[in-house]
Amino acid sequence: MSTRSLPSLAHALSVAPDLDAALVALGEALSESDRSAIVGVFRYDGRRDMLRERLTPSGGTVLRATVDTTIDHLPPAARAMVATGGQFVDLGDRSLEYARLFGLTPFADGGVLSLRGLTTDGDLSAMLALYEQRRMFGTRTSERFGPCVALFELAYARYHEREARDEAVRTLEDVTQRVHGGYVKKLGALEVELGRARGVATQASAADADRLLQLERESASAQEEGRRATRKADALEHQITAAVAQLEQAHIELHRRNESLRQKTRTLYLIERALRVDNTAHDDARALVDGLLALVGDDMQAQRCSLMLRAPEPEMLYLAAARGLAPNIVLGSRISYGKGVAGIVAVSREPLLVQDAAEADRHPLLRDQFLTTGSFISFPLIYRDELVGVVNLTNRAKRGVFVEEDVERVSLLGLVIALIAANARLPERLLGEIGER
Repeated sequence: MSTRSLPSLAHALSVAPDLDAALVALGEALSESDRSAIVGVFRYDGRRDMLRERLTPSGGTVLRATVDTTIDHLPPAARAMVATGGQFVDLGDRSLEYARLFGLTPFADGGVLSLRGLTTDGDLSAMLALYEQRRMFGTRTSERFGPCVALFELAYARYHEREARDEAVRTLEDVTQRVHGGYVKKLGALEVELGRARGVATQASAADADRLLQLERESASAQEEGRRATRKADALEHQITAAVAQLEQAHIELHRRNESLRQKTRTLYLIERALRVDNTAHDDARALVDGLLALVGDDMQAQRCSLMLRAPEPEMLYLAAARGLAPNIVLGSRISYGKGVAGIVAVSREPLLVQDAAEADRHPLLRDQFLTTGSFISFPLIYRDELVGVVNLTNRAKRGVFVEEDVERVSLLGLVIALIAANARLPERLLGEIGER
């Protein structure tokens, strides 16, 4: 599974309107890694302890088939791992037997069936099956496809919660209608009987008067029962409303976790890009330093950025690469430690963040010629406890403001850039190309 396809799958799952669309997105991601492999989801009915339905993505649609079998057919160890979820279970030499049991088309030259339980609130709600061709060499598809299945499991939990909420609302409506219908029917019958009794009251005997009184009491009792039923229905509706609110909070938390995973996936992608730049431009110092600066600048949407490397003079930095600076600032310009933003960061070796735009307008460091106004980040490049250089980022696009999460992500990227710059001897090689100024 390519790391690059993870962000697109995360986006597709976040905008998918239902489980079918999410399953189609998962099938497309699988086809990018292994076109012959088959993935399917088996819906689990916990009340009957049975796998009821198989959902298989095929050609942009989802094929449904009735299964009606149990996981008790699985070996005890595999059954326990499926029930707890979280990892694939390899059925090994018995893959063909269970593929036929679950209605999956066997491969002519043999295949490997892997199962993984999907849990909600600790209980099994579905089972995901991955059926791939048996190979003699190379990494198994189930191992490469693991991150994609983890993303799908988050989306599946969201759809399962939505179905539970809809079922709760339908149950409340059914209960309310049954209670109200029974109350109206019983009350109507008593009113008819009471009317008849009142019509003959003038001709009835004392016994008839007692019967009329009894009917009035029964009518009052029925009305009281109706009021109690109404109060019970109101209480049940309140409980359902509270449960719906909790489900909505869970959905918000799921979205937050999905966004956090997306940010981590983006960081992995940037690290991969940095290593690829080092691999393709290692022998060209200028192309390498410009590529690294463009990578971090574009990711952080900084319209103005600069990379300063350690100069041969003691406690001095020189400008190695820049974008968006004034024309009078030339490459090779020196600054000493302790002066300006980059000099202060070189001494402290800690990232410097100015976040609030109003604070940035009054910040004394913004008199630095390498920065203008607004929020900015300046962070050191350190490799093996030695300062390699400093990166400055400012003027975020659309007047955006840098936040603490940006510092965490750019610090991790800074470690990779420092390692590349140190191993490629960028400070010495690039200064030789720029020439003494």
